[in-house]
Amino acid sequence: MALYGILGDIHGNREALEAALAALDGHGITALACVGDIIGYNADPDDCVAILRERNAIAIAGNHDLIGTGLLGFERCSNKAMHSLKRTRRTISPATAAYLRDLPSHVVLEGRVLLTHGGVRDVQQYMTNWRHILENLGYLRQDFPGIRICFFGHTHEQRVFEVVGDDVRDVPPSVVDLSAHRDYFINPGSVDASRKRHHKVAEYALFESDALTLDFGNVPYDERRTEERAEAGGYRLAQWRDRLYDVQRRLIGT
Repeated sequence: MALYGILGDIHGNREALEAALAALDGHGITALACVGDIIGYNADPDDCVAILRERNAIAIAGNHDLIGTGLLGFERCSNKAMHSLKRTRRTISPATAAYLRDLPSHVVLEGRVLLTHGGVRDVQQYMTNWRHILENLGYLRQDFPGIRICFFGHTHEQRVFEVVGDDVRDVPPSVVDLSAHRDYFINPGSVDASRKRHHKVAEYALFESDALTLDFGNVPYDERRTEERAEAGGYRLAQWRDRLYDVQRRLIGT
């Protein structure tokens, strides 16, 4: 049994990752888990992977990890994501790429908690509403019998969906007791906040696997430095290139 720090959607943001880890250390975590998307959008994919490896983090592959290493294509990417991931493909070290390619799609913690990135069967699915949750609850029961707690990422929002029968409740992301015999889909939020207009903070969750309690937190980081370094490293998409990508997509689609 352990006190887990749960992270997701780091996206190569070293400043945010270090801030989140410092906050988690202050809570006395005994284990660290990541629900994917270690790379993408920002300038430090190698450093973020190295930090997680040094801390023996339990990690799974997100869609950015798969795309950034060539295991998945750009077809379902936004222009911003595609541009940053093309840059990531050119810059990551062979050791980083090898680590990311070896990440599993799912991990089961202590025999009762699943880590996935998007949907249970689709790494690029956004689970944002009750229909998605009920669909994936069916997949969860088929693919991982007996598992009723699922941590996921991809949507960059701290969310708790509680399922009672066919009723999906959107529980406020605060202290949550998971010990009741119900099903839960939980997003710890995004470490990286570069896609957010407001609330430029690194988000995380705390999961106590013995008491089955959940709590959420966030911490500010040096967002200006992250942006400056991403811009200097070529990870940010210029307006003219954004229009060019749109034209290229239309031509490919014709």
